[in-house]
Amino acid sequence: MKLRIGILAAILVAAFVLATSRNQSGAKGLFGIRSASNSESLWSEPATVRGAGLSSDELNNIEIYKRNKEATVNITSIVYRQNWFLEIYPQRGAGSGFIIRKDGLILTNNHVVAGRAPEISVTLADASKHKATIIYRDPANDLALLKISVKRDLRVLPLGDSDSLQVGQKVLAIGNPFGFDHTLTTGIISSLGREIADETNRKLDGLIQTDAAINPGNSGGPLFDSQGNVIGINTAIYGPGGNIGIGFAMPINRAKLMLTSYESGRRYGRPWLGVEVAPVAGDLAVELGLPAEGGLLVQRVMPGSAAEAAGIRGPRRTVIAGNFQLNIGGDLIMAIDGQAANRTDVLSRAMQGKKPGDPLRLTVFRNGQKVELTVTLGEWEGNV
Repeated sequence: MKLRIGILAAILVAAFVLATSRNQSGAKGLFGIRSASNSESLWSEPATVRGAGLSSDELNNIEIYKRNKEATVNITSIVYRQNWFLEIYPQRGAGSGFIIRKDGLILTNNHVVAGRAPEISVTLADASKHKATIIYRDPANDLALLKISVKRDLRVLPLGDSDSLQVGQKVLAIGNPFGFDHTLTTGIISSLGREIADETNRKLDGLIQTDAAINPGNSGGPLFDSQGNVIGINTAIYGPGGNIGIGFAMPINRAKLMLTSYESGRRYGRPWLGVEVAPVAGDLAVELGLPAEGGLLVQRVMPGSAAEAAGIRGPRRTVIAGNFQLNIGGDLIMAIDGQAANRTDVLSRAMQGKKPGDPLRLTVFRNGQKVELTVTLGEWEGNV
């Protein structure tokens, strides 16, 4: 009996020793409690973190930023303004710009450097500061050309084509919002051919609308396509404080026209037709006795304009239905330079490559038939 008790005790002792001497990396105690030295980690990492890599879209963003950030500059200015009491006072401003020629030519917005006797400083990507001078302005399109003196060749940005843009395509912006230099934001083209009024109540038309974040300090900076080409100059935001997802850029082809003007030594103003239009099509067009394909119905012809000189006819009466008002009886513009006028921005897009004095071919519907007109464009001379 005593022998059996002794054997049983020995077996229990051996089992206890075996259980408590297991490898500490994976065993629990007899009561299922893990020792403190083997507690589980407080965090874990994804199993694929080392092999996931970057998406093609991320790589595209990174490539464009690395390639183009050096040619994007920070612009600060001190301009002298006059208050109601005719006192002159200095005012500091800030914006962005970008280098288009290796000897130091820089494009930006005119409002970034506007004012009396501006003192302009340009900060390059290497943090060096340079005094800049204004060598050309195009206030009608809110554009300005600056020059800095450098002893080395600078990185420049390629200028793309803003006439072939599509709503929905990806865009990227680099600038200095709120003084945070070389900030990259991304988005898409939200719309084309937008018209807004600037702070002087001057109309800016044909603008690119984007949801890429644009804030104070971005003005004058480049808007890129997915190839890294500049297709616009960031110009304005909607709302007083900062980005709410609605920003506007001046198409780069407007700047190309300004550069052509500068290089040729001839100053070209902004081309002007002198009409206000409203799009009509479908059932509404048929109801008004117009072709179903519709077009741009002339709402107003400005006195002294190219449109008036060419004989474009304005409305004869107004119809009102609820809150809807339309001036009718005037010409319906159905095509511009051979392109169907089936978009609200078709007129502003047609004007982008034009200069005052250039011809504009219009197909209009008048008195039940189509009429071909050629208009010699005038020059914008202010708000009308």
